[in-house]
Amino acid sequence: MFGKTNFSNESGLIKACLKGDRSAQRHLYDSYSGKFLAICIRYLKDREHAEDVMIESFMKIFDKLPQYQAKGSFEGWMKRIVVTQSLMTLRSNRHLMMEVNVDDDHEYEHHHYESTDLETADLMEMVESLPVGYRTVFNLYAIEGYAHQEIAELLGITESTSKSQLNRARNVLKEKIASIQLKERRING
Repeated sequence: MFGKTNFSNESGLIKACLKGDRSAQRHLYDSYSGKFLAICIRYLKDREHAEDVMIESFMKIFDKLPQYQAKGSFEGWMKRIVVTQSLMTLRSNRHLMMEVNVDDDHEYEHHHYESTDLETADLMEMVESLPVGYRTVFNLYAIEGYAHQEIAELLGITESTSKSQLNRARNVLKEKIASIQLKERRING
């Protein structure tokens, strides 16, 4: 990832960024912006909002870089900032407000699931179609690897609400997959 430039390793790149080296900052941005934009889009859906949040995240990364202590992955440290910035945007914008349903669980049909030829893009599209609350908790838990307690703290919800949102997200995704499988069976005979 640090190929053609004079930044031979991550440590050298970080040091150059800390010194305010614009080419180092640009290199860091170019190296991670695509990955971080994808994370922002997972939470915000709208590409323009996601791009804004990604840029705000990089501003925070550069601002907080002196706090990075090289304990653990640098990419993981930056990713946490990107996820937190995405969540803060969700919480602060009324039109993006999370729908956190705390009503009684609906009974979901139990479908038999067979292997299917779903591509990763199809699955990510299904995740993107989830209601904001379900999608956010699903992304944090299943994709980012956060624990329910961390999710509850990040989103200002209870741990049981986090678990409930994840369960509901999974059930909706299962229903969508079952629907696709049913269509495939009808087409294939």
